[in-house]
Amino acid sequence: MIIRPGEPGYDAERLGLNRAAESHPACVVAAADEHDVIAAVRMAAERDQAVGVMATGHGQAVPADGAVLVNTSRMDGVTVDPAAATAWVEAGTRWTRVVERATWHGLAPLNGSSPSVGAVGYTMGGGAGLLGRRFGFAADHVRRVRLVGADGRSCDVTAESDPDLFWAVRGGKDNFGLVVGMEIDLFPVSYLYGGGLYFAGEATAEVLHGYAEWTRRVPETMASSVLLAHQPDLPGVPEPLRGRFVVHLRIAHSGDIAEGERLVRPLRKLGGPLLLDTVRKMPYAEVGSIHHDPADEPYVAYDRNVLLKELTPETVELISALAGPGSPLVAELRHFGGAYARPPRVPNCVGGRDAEFSFFTGAVPDPDTLRRRDEMLDALRPWSTGGTNLNFAGVEDSTPQRVAAAYTPADYARLTALKVRYDPHNTFRINLNIPPGE
Repeated sequence: MIIRPGEPGYDAERLGLNRAAESHPACVVAAADEHDVIAAVRMAAERDQAVGVMATGHGQAVPADGAVLVNTSRMDGVTVDPAAATAWVEAGTRWTRVVERATWHGLAPLNGSSPSVGAVGYTMGGGAGLLGRRFGFAADHVRRVRLVGADGRSCDVTAESDPDLFWAVRGGKDNFGLVVGMEIDLFPVSYLYGGGLYFAGEATAEVLHGYAEWTRRVPETMASSVLLAHQPDLPGVPEPLRGRFVVHLRIAHSGDIAEGERLVRPLRKLGGPLLLDTVRKMPYAEVGSIHHDPADEPYVAYDRNVLLKELTPETVELISALAGPGSPLVAELRHFGGAYARPPRVPNCVGGRDAEFSFFTGAVPDPDTLRRRDEMLDALRPWSTGGTNLNFAGVEDSTPQRVAAAYTPADYARLTALKVRYDPHNTFRINLNIPPGE
């Protein structure tokens, strides 16, 4: 189904949750299957138009103005093979559906912290979730990709059939074609010791110092992060948190439950009395409750991120001062390391393997707030790896320099060279674009 400006359903099909990059495409193709995606790419080629894709998730990073926008949200099939511990996931599937189907068999995918986002886009951007320190990036565990290329043809891409393209698409997002399905590994994780520890904002520095020290000793089965944010004064927010600046320490331990409880025990003693403690043994099916990210209401946010090689006492003090109580920003630290740092069995282009932490911050489009955000990121430069995480990039990160920061220099050079081979006219440029090389 093709929907053009002014026709019923156009706005619903073109808009994502984050309205910071609102698209006005020449048309939207509401794709029901692979054949619709093929037809959309061929139509764009005939008209010399760019192609963008939107499934679910947070919306476009780059406006699709004048382009053909393919909405794949109707392509939401999931098939689990419990004997092989794999799943076939279609282009528009949310992680929620994959988690539901996999956990029925005592298995878990390498989903993100918010299961409401699209599985394919997240995975092709690398994918750093709550099992990543133990198993690696989601892109490290893709076995096969079904891809519609710039020539309008579909094919299965594997390490055997086309190692260059398989390397590039796992981490290169939609720069080399539109992924209509992927086969991924699942893992025997049925339960987590997980949830949130909520501290008053006044304890920001104490909690972050204790957290930084704690992360140096935890095993790879322990995933964690800290969110610094002012909670809205709304009925849906738990009463102890409502209207307050809160330090939210998130826990996901995928090993022995008793070990998880032992590891978390010292965290409960940080920062004075806890405002709320939801950490418990939980079925993996409830993994989305750990971060408890908002999933339905549209918003406008200007996100940026930096990868950190270490979290020193000086780093903590800086973050506490600039992102603590009174800050208009939302800020998050995520613990990386572990399996993230190890190259996968089948190489891909995912960057950031030298990071020990990611630091993400979101801001409303207010000049003073954006200035404070950028000054904080600049101040963190002494501890930065120089890299960024592609999936945490915002609408301001679409310049070639910022896209390149998500990869090693050698990998980015290889990606631009492969772009010449697989998409010489840069048809797939409505994204965090990797252009064809010279």
